Amino acid sequence: TISKLQNLKNTFETKYGESPLFYACAPGRVNLIGEHIDYCGYSVLPMAIEQNILAAVSVSDSGTIQLANTNPQYKDFTVPCKEDIAIDRDNPQWHYYFLCGVKGIQEKFGITHLAGMSCVVDGSVPPSSGLSSSSALVCCAGLVTMEANHKSLSKVALAEICAKCERYIGTEGGGMDQSISFLAERGTAKLIEFQPLRATDVKLPDGVVFVISNCCVEMNKAASSHFNIRVVECRIATKMLAKARGVEWSRLSKLAQVQTELKASLEEMQALVDEVLHPEPYSQEEICKALGITSEQFCSELLSANTQHVKQFKLHQRAKHVYSEAARVLQFKTLCDSRVAESMQLLGDLMNQSHASCRDLYECSCSELDQLVDICLKSGAVGSRLTGAGWGGCAVSMVPNERVESFLQAVREAYYNPDPRRAAMEKQSLFVSGPGGGAAIFLEG
Repeated sequence: TISKLQNLKNTFETKYGESPLFYACAPGRVNLIGEHIDYCGYSVLPMAIEQNILAAVSVSDSGTIQLANTNPQYKDFTVPCKEDIAIDRDNPQWHYYFLCGVKGIQEKFGITHLAGMSCVVDGSVPPSSGLSSSSALVCCAGLVTMEANHKSLSKVALAEICAKCERYIGTEGGGMDQSISFLAERGTAKLIEFQPLRATDVKLPDGVVFVISNCCVEMNKAASSHFNIRVVECRIATKMLAKARGVEWSRLSKLAQVQTELKASLEEMQALVDEVLHPEPYSQEEICKALGITSEQFCSELLSANTQHVKQFKLHQRAKHVYSEAARVLQFKTLCDSRVAESMQLLGDLMNQSHASCRDLYECSCSELDQLVDICLKSGAVGSRLTGAGWGGCAVSMVPNERVESFLQAVREAYYNPDPRRAAMEKQSLFVSGPGGGAAIFLEG
Protein backbone atom coordinates (compact mmCIF):
# COMPACT_ATOMS: atom_id res chain seq x y z
CA THR A 1 0.00 0.00 0.00
CA ILE A 2 2.94 2.38 0.66
CA SER A 3 4.10 2.19 -2.98
CA LYS A 4 0.49 2.50 -4.17
CA LEU A 5 0.06 5.63 -2.04
CA GLN A 6 3.28 7.11 -3.45
CA ASN A 7 2.16 6.42 -7.04
CA LEU A 8 -1.25 7.90 -6.30
CA LYS A 9 0.38 10.98 -4.72
CA ASN A 10 2.52 11.48 -7.85
CA THR A 11 -0.51 11.18 -10.11
CA PHE A 12 -2.44 13.61 -7.92
CA GLU A 13 0.37 16.20 -7.95
CA THR A 14 0.74 15.94 -11.74
CA LYS A 15 -3.02 16.32 -12.18
CA TYR A 16 -3.77 19.15 -9.74
CA GLY A 17 -0.40 20.82 -9.06
CA GLU A 18 -0.67 20.35 -5.29
CA SER A 19 -0.25 17.56 -2.72
CA PRO A 20 -3.19 15.59 -1.34
CA LEU A 21 -4.39 16.47 2.17
CA PHE A 22 -5.41 12.89 3.01
CA TYR A 23 -6.13 9.46 1.57
CA ALA A 24 -9.07 7.09 2.10
CA CYS A 25 -9.37 3.40 1.30
CA ALA A 26 -12.28 0.95 1.33
CA PRO A 27 -11.81 -2.76 0.61
CA GLY A 28 -13.70 -5.10 -1.70
CA ARG A 29 -15.07 -8.28 -0.19
CA VAL A 30 -15.69 -11.93 -0.86
CA ASN A 31 -18.85 -13.47 0.54
CA LEU A 32 -18.02 -16.95 1.84
CA ILE A 33 -21.66 -17.98 2.23
CA GLY A 34 -25.09 -16.29 2.32
CA GLU A 35 -25.85 -15.11 -1.20
CA HIS A 36 -28.82 -12.85 -2.02
CA ILE A 37 -30.20 -12.97 1.51
CA ASP A 38 -29.02 -9.69 3.09
CA TYR A 39 -31.85 -7.77 1.39
CA CYS A 40 -34.25 -10.40 2.77
CA GLY A 41 -33.13 -9.53 6.33
CA TYR A 42 -30.79 -12.51 6.89
CA SER A 43 -27.21 -12.71 8.17
CA VAL A 44 -24.28 -13.20 5.80
CA LEU A 45 -20.67 -14.29 6.22
CA PRO A 46 -18.16 -12.23 4.19
CA MET A 47 -14.55 -11.15 4.62
CA ALA A 48 -12.75 -8.11 3.24
CA ILE A 49 -10.06 -8.77 0.62
CA GLU A 50 -6.69 -7.05 0.18
CA GLN A 51 -7.84 -5.32 -3.03
CA ASN A 52 -9.38 -1.92 -2.38
CA ILE A 53 -10.50 1.45 -3.69
CA LEU A 54 -8.03 4.18 -2.76
CA ALA A 55 -8.59 7.95 -3.08
CA ALA A 56 -6.20 10.90 -2.71
CA VAL A 57 -7.99 14.11 -1.76
CA SER A 58 -7.38 17.82 -1.31
CA VAL A 59 -9.98 20.23 0.09
CA SER A 60 -10.70 23.80 -1.04
CA ASP A 61 -13.42 26.43 -1.22
CA SER A 62 -13.60 26.02 -5.02
CA GLY A 63 -17.31 25.13 -4.93
CA THR A 64 -16.68 22.06 -7.11
CA ILE A 65 -15.89 18.37 -6.71
CA GLN A 66 -13.29 17.27 -9.26
CA LEU A 67 -12.99 13.52 -9.84
CA ALA A 68 -10.26 11.72 -11.77
CA ASN A 69 -9.33 8.06 -12.04
CA THR A 70 -5.92 6.45 -12.53
CA ASN A 71 -7.56 4.12 -15.07
CA PRO A 72 -7.87 6.06 -18.36
CA GLN A 73 -11.08 4.20 -19.33
CA TYR A 74 -12.83 6.08 -16.49
CA LYS A 75 -13.20 9.70 -17.57
CA ASP A 76 -12.73 12.83 -15.40
CA PHE A 77 -15.86 14.43 -14.00
CA THR A 78 -16.53 17.77 -12.29
CA VAL A 79 -19.72 18.65 -10.43
CA PRO A 80 -20.70 21.82 -8.53
CA CYS A 81 -21.08 21.49 -4.73
CA LYS A 82 -24.80 22.05 -4.70
CA GLU A 83 -27.63 20.74 -2.56
CA ASP A 84 -29.19 18.49 -5.17
CA ILE A 85 -26.46 16.40 -6.84
CA ALA A 86 -28.00 14.52 -9.78
CA ILE A 87 -27.25 10.80 -10.21
CA ASP A 88 -28.22 9.24 -13.54
CA ARG A 89 -29.39 5.72 -12.74
CA ASP A 90 -29.97 5.00 -16.45
CA ASN A 91 -26.26 5.53 -17.06
CA PRO A 92 -24.32 3.97 -14.16
CA GLN A 93 -20.88 5.53 -14.79
CA TRP A 94 -18.07 5.24 -12.20
CA HIS A 95 -18.41 8.84 -10.97
CA TYR A 96 -22.09 8.39 -10.12
CA TYR A 97 -21.14 5.69 -7.58
CA PHE A 98 -18.73 8.19 -6.01
CA LEU A 99 -21.47 10.82 -5.95
CA CYS A 100 -23.81 8.36 -4.17
CA GLY A 101 -21.38 8.43 -1.22
CA VAL A 102 -21.11 12.24 -1.35
CA LYS A 103 -24.90 12.62 -1.41
CA GLY A 104 -25.38 10.15 1.45
CA ILE A 105 -23.16 12.19 3.80
CA GLN A 106 -24.57 15.49 2.54
CA GLU A 107 -28.13 14.39 3.35
CA LYS A 108 -27.21 12.80 6.70
CA PHE A 109 -25.81 16.10 7.99
CA GLY A 110 -27.98 18.49 5.93
CA ILE A 111 -24.87 20.14 4.44
CA THR A 112 -25.94 22.93 2.09
CA HIS A 113 -22.40 24.02 1.15
CA LEU A 114 -20.15 21.01 0.69
CA ALA A 115 -16.39 21.53 0.85
CA GLY A 116 -14.77 21.66 -2.58
CA MET A 117 -12.67 18.57 -3.26
CA SER A 118 -10.15 17.37 -5.80
CA CYS A 119 -9.86 13.57 -5.89
CA VAL A 120 -7.89 10.95 -7.75
CA VAL A 121 -9.30 7.43 -7.38
CA ASP A 122 -7.32 4.22 -7.85
CA GLY A 123 -8.82 0.76 -7.64
CA SER A 124 -7.41 -2.75 -7.41
CA VAL A 125 -10.82 -4.48 -7.05
CA PRO A 126 -11.68 -5.95 -10.47
CA PRO A 127 -14.85 -4.15 -11.68
CA SER A 128 -18.13 -6.05 -12.25
CA SER A 129 -16.57 -9.20 -10.76
CA GLY A 130 -18.82 -9.80 -7.74
CA LEU A 131 -16.13 -8.53 -5.33
CA SER A 132 -18.02 -5.35 -4.56
CA SER A 133 -15.94 -2.75 -6.39
CA SER A 134 -18.94 -0.44 -6.73
CA SER A 135 -19.85 -0.54 -3.02
CA ALA A 136 -16.19 -0.03 -2.07
CA LEU A 137 -16.22 3.10 -4.25
CA VAL A 138 -19.42 4.37 -2.56
CA CYS A 139 -17.91 3.67 0.90
CA CYS A 140 -14.64 5.37 0.00
CA ALA A 141 -16.57 8.43 -1.24
CA GLY A 142 -18.67 8.54 1.94
CA LEU A 143 -15.53 8.43 4.07
CA VAL A 144 -13.84 11.12 1.94
CA THR A 145 -16.86 13.44 2.15
CA MET A 146 -17.19 13.00 5.92
CA GLU A 147 -13.48 13.82 6.44
CA ALA A 148 -13.42 16.77 4.01
CA ASN A 149 -16.44 18.34 5.74
CA HIS A 150 -15.11 17.77 9.30
CA LYS A 151 -17.90 15.40 10.32
CA SER A 152 -17.66 12.27 12.44
CA LEU A 153 -19.65 9.02 12.38
CA SER A 154 -19.23 5.49 13.73
CA LYS A 155 -18.34 2.71 11.29
CA VAL A 156 -21.81 1.21 11.76
CA ALA A 157 -23.49 4.54 10.91
CA LEU A 158 -21.26 4.98 7.86
CA ALA A 159 -22.11 1.47 6.66
CA GLU A 160 -25.84 2.12 7.04
CA ILE A 161 -25.64 5.46 5.21
CA CYS A 162 -23.59 3.99 2.35
CA ALA A 163 -25.96 1.01 2.00
CA LYS A 164 -28.89 3.40 1.70
CA CYS A 165 -27.27 5.91 -0.63
CA GLU A 166 -26.08 3.28 -3.13
CA ARG A 167 -29.77 2.89 -3.98
CA TYR A 168 -29.54 6.26 -5.78
CA ILE A 169 -27.90 4.31 -8.62
CA GLY A 170 -30.90 1.96 -8.67
CA THR A 171 -29.53 -1.17 -6.93
CA GLU A 172 -31.78 -2.45 -4.12
CA GLY A 173 -29.01 -4.16 -2.13
CA GLY A 174 -29.22 -5.30 1.47
CA GLY A 175 -26.16 -3.75 3.09
CA MET A 176 -23.65 -6.60 3.29
CA ASP A 177 -21.06 -4.99 0.98
CA GLN A 178 -20.95 -1.64 2.77
CA SER A 179 -21.02 -3.29 6.21
CA ILE A 180 -18.00 -5.51 5.63
CA SER A 181 -16.11 -2.68 3.91
CA PHE A 182 -16.32 -0.62 7.13
CA LEU A 183 -16.49 -3.31 9.83
CA ALA A 184 -13.85 -5.75 8.53
CA GLU A 185 -10.81 -6.59 10.65
CA ARG A 186 -7.62 -8.21 9.43
CA GLY A 187 -7.41 -11.94 10.13
CA THR A 188 -11.12 -12.66 10.67
CA ALA A 189 -14.26 -13.13 8.61
CA LYS A 190 -17.47 -11.60 10.00
CA LEU A 191 -21.01 -12.71 10.57
CA ILE A 192 -22.96 -9.59 9.61
CA GLU A 193 -26.46 -9.31 11.08
CA PHE A 194 -29.02 -6.64 10.26
CA GLN A 195 -31.62 -4.68 12.23
CA PRO A 196 -29.66 -3.67 14.20
CA LEU A 197 -26.47 -3.88 12.16
CA ARG A 198 -23.72 -5.76 14.01
CA ALA A 199 -20.63 -7.80 13.11
CA THR A 200 -19.25 -10.84 14.97
CA ASP A 201 -15.78 -12.34 14.39
CA VAL A 202 -15.72 -15.73 12.68
CA LYS A 203 -12.37 -17.52 12.95
CA LEU A 204 -11.85 -19.45 9.73
CA PRO A 205 -10.46 -22.99 9.99
CA ASP A 206 -6.71 -23.57 10.14
CA GLY A 207 -5.10 -25.45 7.28
CA VAL A 208 -7.15 -23.94 4.45
CA VAL A 209 -7.06 -20.84 2.28
CA PHE A 210 -9.75 -19.19 0.19
CA VAL A 211 -8.95 -18.76 -3.49
CA ILE A 212 -10.86 -16.30 -5.65
CA SER A 213 -11.20 -16.96 -9.37
CA ASN A 214 -12.92 -14.65 -11.85
CA CYS A 215 -14.88 -16.35 -14.65
CA CYS A 216 -14.18 -13.20 -16.75
CA VAL A 217 -17.86 -12.53 -17.51
CA GLU A 218 -18.71 -9.04 -16.24
CA MET A 219 -21.99 -8.19 -14.52
CA ASN A 220 -22.97 -4.62 -13.61
CA LYS A 221 -25.86 -4.82 -11.09
CA ALA A 222 -27.11 -1.30 -11.77
CA ALA A 223 -27.02 -1.68 -15.57
CA SER A 224 -29.20 -4.82 -15.69
CA SER A 225 -32.47 -5.78 -14.03
CA HIS A 226 -31.57 -9.37 -12.98
CA PHE A 227 -30.67 -8.32 -9.45
CA ASN A 228 -33.72 -6.13 -8.82
CA ILE A 229 -36.04 -8.81 -10.28
CA ARG A 230 -34.86 -11.16 -7.51
CA VAL A 231 -35.46 -8.46 -4.89
CA VAL A 232 -39.00 -8.03 -6.24
CA GLU A 233 -39.68 -11.80 -6.34
CA CYS A 234 -38.63 -12.10 -2.69
CA ARG A 235 -40.82 -9.11 -1.76
CA ILE A 236 -43.85 -10.70 -3.45
CA ALA A 237 -43.12 -14.14 -1.91
CA THR A 238 -43.01 -12.42 1.52
CA LYS A 239 -46.51 -11.03 1.03
CA MET A 240 -47.94 -14.27 -0.40
CA LEU A 241 -46.59 -16.36 2.51
CA ALA A 242 -47.85 -13.85 5.09
CA LYS A 243 -51.31 -13.69 3.47
CA ALA A 244 -51.55 -17.50 3.40
CA ARG A 245 -50.90 -17.60 7.16
CA GLY A 246 -53.31 -14.79 8.04
CA VAL A 247 -50.56 -12.27 8.85
CA GLU A 248 -51.05 -8.56 7.94
CA TRP A 249 -48.92 -8.68 4.79
CA SER A 250 -48.97 -5.09 3.55
CA ARG A 251 -46.33 -3.89 6.06
CA LEU A 252 -43.95 -6.83 5.43
CA SER A 253 -41.35 -6.66 2.68
CA LYS A 254 -38.61 -9.14 3.69
CA LEU A 255 -38.75 -12.91 3.99
CA ALA A 256 -37.09 -12.75 7.45
CA GLN A 257 -40.05 -10.70 8.71
CA VAL A 258 -42.50 -13.54 7.93
CA GLN A 259 -40.37 -15.96 9.94
CA THR A 260 -40.30 -13.52 12.87
CA GLU A 261 -44.09 -12.99 12.72
CA LEU A 262 -44.76 -16.76 12.63
CA LYS A 263 -42.07 -17.54 15.29
CA ALA A 264 -41.02 -20.42 13.03
CA SER A 265 -37.66 -22.12 12.41
CA LEU A 266 -35.90 -21.87 9.03
CA GLU A 267 -36.76 -25.53 8.41
CA GLU A 268 -40.45 -24.79 9.08
CA MET A 269 -40.26 -21.83 6.67
CA GLN A 270 -38.90 -24.11 3.93
CA ALA A 271 -41.80 -26.51 4.54
CA LEU A 272 -44.23 -23.56 4.40
CA VAL A 273 -42.81 -22.52 1.01
CA ASP A 274 -43.47 -26.04 -0.33
CA GLU A 275 -46.99 -25.99 1.08
CA VAL A 276 -48.08 -22.48 0.01
CA LEU A 277 -46.20 -21.57 -3.18
CA HIS A 278 -46.34 -23.62 -6.40
CA PRO A 279 -43.13 -24.20 -8.40
CA GLU A 280 -44.68 -22.93 -11.65
CA PRO A 281 -44.06 -19.22 -12.30
CA TYR A 282 -46.75 -16.82 -11.08
CA SER A 283 -48.37 -14.27 -13.39
CA GLN A 284 -49.11 -10.71 -12.33
CA GLU A 285 -52.86 -11.53 -12.48
CA GLU A 286 -52.53 -14.50 -10.12
CA ILE A 287 -50.56 -12.45 -7.57
CA CYS A 288 -53.04 -9.54 -7.75
CA LYS A 289 -55.95 -11.93 -7.22
CA ALA A 290 -54.25 -13.66 -4.25
CA LEU A 291 -53.40 -10.35 -2.54
CA GLY A 292 -56.60 -8.54 -3.58
CA ILE A 293 -54.78 -5.63 -5.25
CA THR A 294 -55.10 -3.88 -8.63
CA SER A 295 -52.46 -4.11 -11.36
CA GLU A 296 -51.74 -0.39 -10.77
CA GLN A 297 -50.99 -1.12 -7.11
CA PHE A 298 -48.88 -4.10 -8.15
CA CYS A 299 -46.73 -1.94 -10.45
CA SER A 300 -46.36 1.00 -8.06
CA GLU A 301 -46.02 -0.87 -4.73
CA LEU A 302 -44.29 -4.16 -5.61
CA LEU A 303 -42.21 -3.51 -8.72
CA SER A 304 -39.18 -1.20 -8.94
CA ALA A 305 -38.31 1.25 -11.72
CA ASN A 306 -36.34 -1.25 -13.82
CA THR A 307 -38.61 -4.27 -13.26
CA GLN A 308 -41.86 -2.86 -14.69
CA HIS A 309 -41.50 -5.13 -17.75
CA VAL A 310 -41.45 -8.43 -15.82
CA LYS A 311 -44.43 -10.69 -16.43
CA GLN A 312 -43.54 -13.93 -14.57
CA PHE A 313 -42.30 -14.47 -11.03
CA LYS A 314 -40.68 -17.64 -9.61
CA LEU A 315 -41.72 -17.20 -5.99
CA HIS A 316 -41.30 -20.80 -4.75
CA GLN A 317 -37.72 -21.15 -6.00
CA ARG A 318 -36.54 -17.76 -4.71
CA ALA A 319 -38.03 -18.17 -1.23
CA LYS A 320 -36.75 -21.76 -0.97
CA HIS A 321 -33.21 -20.54 -1.75
CA VAL A 322 -33.36 -17.71 0.79
CA TYR A 323 -34.57 -19.82 3.74
CA SER A 324 -32.16 -22.70 2.99
CA GLU A 325 -29.21 -20.31 2.43
CA ALA A 326 -29.96 -18.47 5.70
CA ALA A 327 -29.75 -21.86 7.48
CA ARG A 328 -26.43 -22.65 5.75
CA VAL A 329 -24.90 -19.38 7.03
CA LEU A 330 -25.74 -20.30 10.64
CA GLN A 331 -24.40 -23.86 10.14
CA PHE A 332 -21.17 -22.44 8.63
CA LYS A 333 -20.64 -20.15 11.64
CA THR A 334 -21.36 -22.99 14.11
CA LEU A 335 -18.82 -25.25 12.36
CA CYS A 336 -16.16 -22.50 12.36
CA ASP A 337 -16.76 -21.92 16.08
CA SER A 338 -16.67 -25.64 16.95
CA ARG A 339 -13.14 -26.24 15.52
CA VAL A 340 -13.93 -29.97 15.07
CA ALA A 341 -11.57 -32.09 12.97
CA GLU A 342 -14.03 -32.88 10.18
CA SER A 343 -15.30 -29.28 9.88
CA MET A 344 -13.29 -28.62 6.70
CA GLN A 345 -15.26 -31.16 4.65
CA LEU A 346 -18.57 -30.08 6.19
CA LEU A 347 -17.85 -26.40 5.40
CA GLY A 348 -16.99 -27.44 1.84
CA ASP A 349 -20.30 -29.30 1.57
CA LEU A 350 -22.19 -26.16 2.67
CA MET A 351 -20.40 -24.08 0.00
CA ASN A 352 -21.28 -26.67 -2.65
CA GLN A 353 -24.93 -26.75 -1.55
CA SER A 354 -24.98 -22.95 -1.69
CA HIS A 355 -23.73 -22.94 -5.28
CA ALA A 356 -26.31 -25.54 -6.34
CA SER A 357 -29.08 -23.45 -4.78
CA CYS A 358 -27.83 -20.25 -6.46
CA ARG A 359 -27.64 -22.10 -9.78
CA ASP A 360 -30.91 -24.07 -9.69
CA LEU A 361 -33.31 -22.15 -7.41
CA TYR A 362 -32.11 -18.55 -7.59
CA GLU A 363 -30.80 -18.87 -11.16
CA CYS A 364 -28.08 -16.29 -10.61
CA SER A 365 -25.18 -18.28 -12.01
CA CYS A 366 -24.04 -18.58 -15.66
CA SER A 367 -22.48 -21.39 -17.70
CA GLU A 368 -18.95 -20.00 -17.30
CA LEU A 369 -19.28 -19.77 -13.50
CA ASP A 370 -20.68 -23.31 -13.34
CA GLN A 371 -17.78 -24.57 -15.45
CA LEU A 372 -15.26 -22.72 -13.26
CA VAL A 373 -16.76 -24.09 -10.01
CA ASP A 374 -16.65 -27.60 -11.49
CA ILE A 375 -12.97 -27.15 -12.45
CA CYS A 376 -12.16 -25.81 -8.96
CA LEU A 377 -13.67 -28.89 -7.31
CA LYS A 378 -11.83 -31.24 -9.72
CA SER A 379 -8.59 -29.30 -9.02
CA GLY A 380 -8.64 -29.97 -5.27
CA ALA A 381 -11.06 -27.51 -3.62
CA VAL A 382 -13.18 -28.99 -0.81
CA GLY A 383 -15.90 -26.42 -1.53
CA SER A 384 -16.52 -23.90 -4.31
CA ARG A 385 -19.34 -21.50 -5.09
CA LEU A 386 -20.19 -18.29 -6.90
CA THR A 387 -19.73 -15.19 -4.75
CA GLY A 388 -21.41 -11.82 -5.17
CA ALA A 389 -24.56 -11.20 -7.17
CA GLY A 390 -23.65 -13.78 -9.82
CA TRP A 391 -24.54 -13.81 -13.55
CA GLY A 392 -20.77 -13.56 -13.98
CA GLY A 393 -17.94 -12.50 -11.68
CA CYS A 394 -16.09 -14.73 -9.23
CA ALA A 395 -16.10 -18.10 -7.55
CA VAL A 396 -14.59 -18.61 -4.09
CA SER A 397 -13.00 -21.97 -3.27
CA MET A 398 -11.81 -23.44 0.02
CA VAL A 399 -8.51 -25.21 -0.60
CA PRO A 400 -6.31 -27.16 1.87
CA ASN A 401 -2.92 -25.44 2.32
CA GLU A 402 -0.95 -28.38 0.93
CA ARG A 403 -2.95 -28.32 -2.32
CA VAL A 404 -2.79 -24.59 -3.09
CA GLU A 405 0.03 -24.62 -5.68
CA SER A 406 -1.31 -27.63 -7.56
CA PHE A 407 -4.83 -26.14 -7.38
CA LEU A 408 -3.74 -22.82 -8.90
CA GLN A 409 -1.81 -24.60 -11.66
CA ALA A 410 -4.72 -26.93 -12.50
CA VAL A 411 -7.29 -24.08 -12.64
CA ARG A 412 -4.89 -22.01 -14.75
CA GLU A 413 -4.48 -24.86 -17.26
CA ALA A 414 -8.13 -25.91 -17.40
CA TYR A 415 -9.92 -22.53 -17.34
CA TYR A 416 -7.61 -19.63 -18.21
CA ASN A 417 -4.90 -20.88 -20.61
CA PRO A 418 -7.20 -22.35 -23.32
CA ASP A 419 -8.87 -18.95 -23.91
CA PRO A 420 -6.66 -16.00 -25.00
CA ARG A 421 -8.92 -13.37 -23.38
CA ARG A 422 -9.02 -15.21 -20.04
CA ALA A 423 -5.28 -15.97 -20.24
CA ALA A 424 -4.58 -12.23 -20.56
CA MET A 425 -6.72 -11.54 -17.45
CA GLU A 426 -5.42 -14.46 -15.35
CA LYS A 427 -2.91 -12.54 -13.20
CA GLN A 428 -5.63 -10.38 -11.61
CA SER A 429 -8.32 -13.08 -11.89
CA LEU A 430 -6.91 -15.96 -9.82
CA PHE A 431 -5.54 -15.24 -6.35
CA VAL A 432 -5.45 -16.31 -2.71
CA SER A 433 -6.92 -13.84 -0.22
CA GLY A 434 -6.80 -13.77 3.56
CA PRO A 435 -9.31 -11.66 5.55
CA GLY A 436 -8.25 -8.00 5.13
CA GLY A 437 -8.89 -4.88 7.21
CA GLY A 438 -11.69 -2.31 6.87
CA ALA A 439 -11.98 1.20 5.45
CA ALA A 440 -9.55 3.81 6.75
CA ILE A 441 -8.27 7.40 6.44
CA PHE A 442 -4.54 8.20 6.12
CA LEU A 443 -3.28 11.74 6.60
CA GLU A 444 -0.54 13.04 4.29
CA GLY A 445 2.90 13.21 5.89
